[in-house]
Amino acid sequence: MQNHGLGAWLSTRRQKNPDKTALIYASQTDGGDERMSYRELADGADALSGALWQRGVRKGDAVAYLGENSPEFLMTLFGCAQLGAVFVPVNTRLAPPEIEHVLRDSGARVLIHGPEFAERLTPIADAVGLPHRIPTSGSAADGAPGLDALIRDGLRGHVDVGVTLEDPAAILYTSGTTGKAKGAVLSHGNLTWVSINALVDYDIVSTDVALMISPLFHAASLGMGALPTLLKGGTMVLEQGFEAGRALELIERYGVTMLSGVPTTYQLMADHPDWAGTDISSLAKLTCGGSAVPTRILEAYEARGLSFSQGYGMTETSPGATSLSPAMTREKQGSVGLPHFFTEVRIAVPAAGSGDGSGDGPGAGPGSAAAPRGTVGEIEVRGPNVFLGYHNLPEATAEAFTPDGWFRSGDLGYLDEDGYLFIADRLKDMIISGGENIYPAEIEDLLNGIEGVTGAAVIGVPDEQWGEVPWAVLTLAPGSDPASASTDAVRAALDGRLARYKLPKNVVLVDELPRTASGKIRKADLRARFGR
Repeated sequence: MQNHGLGAWLSTRRQKNPDKTALIYASQTDGGDERMSYRELADGADALSGALWQRGVRKGDAVAYLGENSPEFLMTLFGCAQLGAVFVPVNTRLAPPEIEHVLRDSGARVLIHGPEFAERLTPIADAVGLPHRIPTSGSAADGAPGLDALIRDGLRGHVDVGVTLEDPAAILYTSGTTGKAKGAVLSHGNLTWVSINALVDYDIVSTDVALMISPLFHAASLGMGALPTLLKGGTMVLEQGFEAGRALELIERYGVTMLSGVPTTYQLMADHPDWAGTDISSLAKLTCGGSAVPTRILEAYEARGLSFSQGYGMTETSPGATSLSPAMTREKQGSVGLPHFFTEVRIAVPAAGSGDGSGDGPGAGPGSAAAPRGTVGEIEVRGPNVFLGYHNLPEATAEAFTPDGWFRSGDLGYLDEDGYLFIADRLKDMIISGGENIYPAEIEDLLNGIEGVTGAAVIGVPDEQWGEVPWAVLTLAPGSDPASASTDAVRAALDGRLARYKLPKNVVLVDELPRTASGKIRKADLRARFGR
C-alpha cells in the first residue's frame, strides 16, 4: 500500500475487526439506532472515494463538508484521505458570508452537505463557482444522485494513492485576529500524532464507548475524540447536538465510558433533573477543555466518583498541547497540565526593548529567551502535532513560528516548579464562549461599519453558563440616536453576517475608548470596568 496516512486506517481496521461496531448513530425520534461496523464504515469510505475520483478529485484537491455529526462526515474524511485529497469541515453555525469565505479560500472542488443546507448554499455555490455539490441524501439541484445513493451503488475497491505523513490531510478554519478566518493546514502526521498523544495520556482502549456530543468539525472533537477512538478500534455514539437530558439517557443506554465537553456541558448535565437518577457508572474518562472546570462542577462529579482530564490546545496544534490527569485535578487545580507525551511546551519572553510595552507584541523570536519557572510569557509549542501553516498565507505562517521552529500561541502563561502550565491571559484577546472561539477583530470590523459608530471594542465578560460572552463597547458620533446602537439594534444589524454565538450579548456606550499612546484600545481597562 502506498498510502501511509489516514487513508489506510479504515482498511486496516476492516481487516483486524470487521464486525466490531464502529459507530452508533442514535435516532432522536423513534428511540432506535443505526449501527455501523468497521467493515461497513470502510466500505462506505471506499465507495465515497470512488465517487470523488469519478468527479476528478485528485491528490491535493480540497473537498468540503457541511453537516452535523454523522457517518457521512467520517466517510468523507477517510474517503478524501484515501485519495490524498484535503478534507475541509465547515462549521454549521457560520453565516453565509463566512461559509463563502471558507469555500472560496480553500478552493474546494466538491461540497458534500446535509440536505437541510441546500437552499442556503445555492447562491454561495454560484458565487464561488463550485464544480460539484452532493447532498448526503436525496438528489442534488441538477438531479444527480445524493451521497447515500453513490455509496450504495458506487465503485468498490480502493484507489491507492501515494500519501505520506507530511502531506496535508485537512484544513480547519479558525477565526483570525485580522477578522478573516484562516485555514490551518493539518497533515496526516499531525492528526496521527495527536491521536497517539490522546491514546497515551487518556488511556483510550478498544472497549471504550465514546459519546460524541461536540461537533466533529471542531479540532478538539475530531483530533482528541473521534480519531483516537477509531485508531484504537473503539465505538463512537454520534449525536447531532447536545441536550443534557438526552446525553444522560445515552450514557445509560449504551454504557458510555468516554465523554468530552466544555465546562458548560458538564454543568448542564449536573444541573439536570435526571442527573441523580441516571446510571452513569460506566463513565470512566471525562475530558474538558475551553476553560478551567469550576469547583462546583468538580464537586458534583467527584460525588459520583468521577474526575476530569483537562487540557489546553488550539486548532494549530491539532489541537492538544497539554493535559492534566484526573489524579492531579485537585493538587494542580487551575492548571491545564503537562505537555502531551510527544509534544513540548515552553514559555518565552521578549528581550528587553523588543516590544512596545502594550502587551500584544510578539513573543519568542530574535532576541527572545526562555522564561524561568513561574514567569509569565508567551506559550510556545513544538511537536509532530503542530500544523503545517496557514493556507495561502505565507506571511502569517512565518509570523506564527519562531526562528527555531516553535509555534507561537499568542497566549500568556507560566510553568510552575513541577512544569505544569497555567494560563495567565490571552495576547490575542480571544473569547471562548461555550467552547467556541470568538475573535473580537472580526466583530469589531462589522461594528465599525454601522452608521454613527465611531469606535468599537469587543471584550469577553464572564458568564456563569457559557464561561464568557462577547460585549461590545461603542462610541457614537455627536448627534447620533443612542437607540440605533442598542443591544437589539446592533444584534439585528449583525444577524446573518456572523454566527449567532458571535453576536454581542450586550452593548455599552461610552464617551471615549481608552487608548495607548500609539492609539491601540486598552482592552484591559475595558475588562476591568465591565468585566463584572
